[in-house]
Amino acid sequence: MPELSDHPTHQPNHTQMAFGYPDSLIQGYKYWTVHLRPKQATLAALVLICSEDVHAFSDISVDAASELSQIVRDIEGVLSQLFAYDKINWLMLMMVDPHVHFHIIPRYVDVRTFSHVEFSDPGWPGQPDLGYTNPCPDSVRADLIAHISDHWPRKGL
Repeated sequence: MPELSDHPTHQPNHTQMAFGYPDSLIQGYKYWTVHLRPKQATLAALVLICSEDVHAFSDISVDAASELSQIVRDIEGVLSQLFAYDKINWLMLMMVDPHVHFHIIPRYVDVRTFSHVEFSDPGWPGQPDLGYTNPCPDSVRADLIAHISDHWPRKGL
């Protein structure tokens, strides 16, 4: 699994640390990192965090914006392939954690099972219920991170 520190220009920012770096890291890119969301509102909920020290979306660099389009394709492709989500929600909230980041919430009509654990989407078909957390033991979290990382379409760093 890639380490953010493997890239010479990266030091984890506050938001990356708040979302569990390095344990939650799925994939690192030059300007972004992809993490498993600590609270699994739905199966394979992720967080995409900008590595730049920016607190407004309009402040990301042109290079970070350019890289973002490929990352969106990578995320949607791998989550669709592995979990066959019915819809996907990209939420930019940034109310508590200051650096630019998105919560990526795959949406499911039906319950999904991963590693013998059932994951539901109680907000379907409306807004995702971010107050709900599917039970996800540490061993299942580790399996989920490894499963997604192993199927990632390209290596970022």
